[in-house]
Amino acid sequence: EAMDSPKLWKILPGVMSVKDVDKLLAAPCGEDRIPIRDRAILELMYATGMRVSEVADLETDWLNLDEGYLRCTGKGNKVRVIPFGDKAGQAIREYLKNGRPLFLKEKVSPHVFLTYRGTKFSRKGIWKMIKTYAKRAGIAADVHPHTLRHSFASHLLANGAPLRVIQEMLGHADIATTQIYTHVDQGRLRTVHSQFHPRA
Repeated sequence: EAMDSPKLWKILPGVMSVKDVDKLLAAPCGEDRIPIRDRAILELMYATGMRVSEVADLETDWLNLDEGYLRCTGKGNKVRVIPFGDKAGQAIREYLKNGRPLFLKEKVSPHVFLTYRGTKFSRKGIWKMIKTYAKRAGIAADVHPHTLRHSFASHLLANGAPLRVIQEMLGHADIATTQIYTHVDQGRLRTVHSQFHPRA
């Protein structure tokens, strides 16, 4: 009873390669309302690292397309601001112009992403959609919504983004949660070691 139990290994998150991410984002083909919507969702998830529930809950008033950022309500109703790039911005603009009105029809909804009934897209619906496109893109790894979030964080870290900034964008309350990505990016660790260790 006096002894501490051994620390268990943390399960490292699955991360896609940049090549696989590109294949996934290119999977929704065509100019119908469904691929237009799905492209916007996938681009946004990879560009921001948002949780699937945050994407489902996203409202049009929370988007600032001119400045390239959005407001997001995460766990514990904490609001954070997340920037996104031109690719995601273009995909969202196209969806808002040529996709969303066709889902909305005569209905009114504050939510950005809608089903064919004009209602809020569910977490489960987004999960199924991602699975479908991953299979269509021929990606062998098990891909789910959190895989895009993990890939977002790992690719930022691999390209030199500070851990604190990644923590803020992911909405992690504790930096220790974000630090798991340092274990995923073994290549970066090797590079830092060889650059700074005197005996490397």
